[in-house]
Amino acid sequence: MKTNLKPKFVTDEKGNKTSVILNIKDYNNLLDYLDDLEDANDLLKAEQEASDFVPYEVFREKFLTGKTT
Repeated sequence: MKTNLKPKFVTDEKGNKTSVILNIKDYNNLLDYLDDLEDANDLLKAEQEASDFVPYEVFREKFLTGKTT
């Protein structure tokens, strides 16, 4: 993800950064990016843990005819 974030930092009386302020567009873009990463991670995990797949054509035929086995 290429970004041009321009965060503003809130600091305490000692100058330690305590918070970040982002404009709403950057914030929403970060949330979307994180959601995409979670989806990709879930897909990867599902692919690695899958024991068997049904080809799309077989699934479609069963679905359209109402057959479950």
